[in-house]
Amino acid sequence: MAPPVVALGLFGTGLIGSAHMKQLAKQTPYLLEQLRVDVRVVAVSNSRRMLLSGSALQGTEWRAALDSPQHYCSWLGQRGLHIITPNKKLGAGPLQRYQQLRQLQKDTGKHFMYETTVGAGLPVISTLKELIETGDRVLSIEGILSGTLSFIFNSFQPGMAFSEVVRQAKEQGYTEPDPREDLSGMDVARKVVILARECGLQLGLEDLQVASLVPPQLAALSTPAEYMAALPQHDGDMAAQAQEAAASGEVLRYVGKVDVAGGTASVTTSRYPASHPFAALRGSDNILVFTTERYGPATPLIVRGPGAGAEVTAAGVFGDMLKVLRYVAAART
Repeated sequence: MAPPVVALGLFGTGLIGSAHMKQLAKQTPYLLEQLRVDVRVVAVSNSRRMLLSGSALQGTEWRAALDSPQHYCSWLGQRGLHIITPNKKLGAGPLQRYQQLRQLQKDTGKHFMYETTVGAGLPVISTLKELIETGDRVLSIEGILSGTLSFIFNSFQPGMAFSEVVRQAKEQGYTEPDPREDLSGMDVARKVVILARECGLQLGLEDLQVASLVPPQLAALSTPAEYMAALPQHDGDMAAQAQEAAASGEVLRYVGKVDVAGGTASVTTSRYPASHPFAALRGSDNILVFTTERYGPATPLIVRGPGAGAEVTAAGVFGDMLKVLRYVAAART
C-alpha cells in the first residue's frame, strides 16, 4: 500500500522558512521510509505572493515561482488545515480571536502547533503542556525569554555604559535594525501572554505590566540612528541599578513572569543573587523556571538553551510537523 500523501503549505520564506525547507528536503526520505508518510510541499507564500502547485515542489524552485498575492490568515483555519507556526501574534493576539481559534481546533479535530513561539526550539510549550496534562499544578513561571536582552544583560556590568552594550549588541546582529523593538519588551510580553494562556489565564497584552527599557523621550524619535545617538544621555538610570545590584551581590536581568496563583503576569527588570540560575546565564541563551506542586521552589524545573536562531527555530517547527504527521498516520490506521 502506498504511503499517505500529506500536503504541506509554507507561509513565510524568510530565514526560518528557508531553513525549514532545507531540513525537510534532507529528511524526506526518512519520513517516507520510517514514518510511512509522503510529505509534499504544494504551497509557498510570502507577504506578497503565493505559489500553488498540483505536485510537490522540488529543491529551491519555489523561490522563483511565487506567482499570486494572497492573504492566508483569514482562511487557514476555516479550511480545516493543521496550523504549525512560530508566529507569536496569533497566540498573544486579541483574546477573542485566540478563543475562537481554540474552539475551531476542538470542532474540527485539527491541530494548532506553536512550540517555537516561546524559546524557539526549546521544549517549553510541550513541557508546560505535559505538566498540566499529567495533573501537576503550575504555580509560577519566570524566564529570560529574549536572546537579545539576554545578551545585553549578561554583558552589562557595573561601570559599563548601557548604551555601549546596546551598540555592541546591534553591531553583532543581536538586535533588530531598530533596537527599540527589542528594548520595548513587547516581544517578551507576547511570549508571557502565550505562557499565561497555556496555564488557563485569560490575559491579553493590555493586562500585563511591561517595563520598557526605552526612555519615553526616545520612543518617538524618527530613526534608529537618532535613538542610538540620544541613548547615552540616559545611561545614568541603568548604571545606578547595576551598581545597587552589585553592592548586594546581585545581577540585573530582564524577566517575564507569570504568577498563576495570583492571575497576573509582568515583564520587568529584576535583581537576582549570584547563586540564581539566571545569574549564571551566558551569551544569548534563554532560560525558564517552572515552579509547580511537584517541582517546588527549592527544586524547580528548568529549561535552558538557545532561544533564537533560524536553524533551531526551524527544527522546532519541524518537530511540531512530525507530531502532526504521526497524528495523521495514526488516524489512517
